[in-house]
Amino acid sequence: MKRLSTVKLSVLGLALAFQMSCSSDSSKPNANAEGEKPSTEAQDTLSENVTEEPATEGNLAKIVMPDGFKISYYAQKVVNARSMALTPNGTLFVGTRDKGSVYAIVDRNKDNKADEVITIATGLRMPNGVAFRNGSLYVAEIHRILRYDNIEANLKNPPKPVVVYDKFPTEEHHGWKYIAFGPDDKLYVPVGAPCNICLSEKPVYAAINRMNPDGSGLEVFANGVRNTVGFDWHPDTKELWFTDNGRDLMGDNTPPDELNKAPKKGMHFGYPFCHAGDVLDPEFGKGKNCADYTAPVQKLNPHGGTLGMEFYTGTMFPSTYRKQIFIAEHGSWNRTEKIGYQVSLFRTDAQGKTSFMPFAAGWLQNGKEWGRPVDVEVMPDGSMLVSDDMNDAIYRITYSGK
Repeated sequence: MKRLSTVKLSVLGLALAFQMSCSSDSSKPNANAEGEKPSTEAQDTLSENVTEEPATEGNLAKIVMPDGFKISYYAQKVVNARSMALTPNGTLFVGTRDKGSVYAIVDRNKDNKADEVITIATGLRMPNGVAFRNGSLYVAEIHRILRYDNIEANLKNPPKPVVVYDKFPTEEHHGWKYIAFGPDDKLYVPVGAPCNICLSEKPVYAAINRMNPDGSGLEVFANGVRNTVGFDWHPDTKELWFTDNGRDLMGDNTPPDELNKAPKKGMHFGYPFCHAGDVLDPEFGKGKNCADYTAPVQKLNPHGGTLGMEFYTGTMFPSTYRKQIFIAEHGSWNRTEKIGYQVSLFRTDAQGKTSFMPFAAGWLQNGKEWGRPVDVEVMPDGSMLVSDDMNDAIYRITYSGK
């Protein structure tokens, strides 16, 4: 068990922000104040035009899954529900991106349905990432990590948060974070590239970083990671696996999103020089060789908005699902034909053969989406929760077949 929406930014507003970030004085030629060498190509706008279609209980009948599986609402009216973290006591903490809030969802009577959604923080700056350790809730904003101590005893009167670390970059472009504690008891905190495609001289960008629980000892664990908003550790090998969103503006099918594995510190996964293991970037790939970087374990749907992932460690689902990876695909925003809007399964069989396929699909109907999966969370009983920041919901997937 591991210990990310609809941002509607105007093209004009983001263009202005980008212009301001690139016009700062710098002693470095062709670089801004952040040491970033921007692309000369047009940048993506992050505009996500989603269909505002009210979803009802009947919409769940549209979700197609393998025989024996069932989906229901675990919680509703969880506005902009993104990343999730479950405590040993069963409290589910949920971050948001646009809303600026953090929620605690409680199931007091243990009937596998939420009894209450409690807002424990508001007014934060894209608090997407949440993690739990030793009674404390960690929340990731764009530029800092907060910690709420003894939080479960004070859900309706949360303590003033402790600032664990506040020196992360302030750019919103790929600045929202997924966070989790690893088997080494370090907090893993990625910082995405502050652009669609660019090369930054600051190593904190386009990287998965890690720190001690008190905020000390920040270091880069993995390089060349454009934007990961989901990762987990293999239950046996303890190796880090993570999703990564491919760059935009290279066509509908290029490059694919990625599922990667980082068994050790210091690996480079290609960005911005090489994408998906074999696609040289038309600008930053000149003179580079994709063989010099770590290729993904699996190429995923191009522009599918691949976000949260988790190894299935429960026993409710059939044995063929155990220790396999479930992945939330948020859905494309700039593709001619929409893709994603589903939960997918990456499976490795006993012979080492891999496969990647939809597991729960149907949030996209006839080109119109009514929901967007963000994160997955395996529950102690073996069921699986899925967050949805468009339908403002947490779903519960169970298995009762033979």
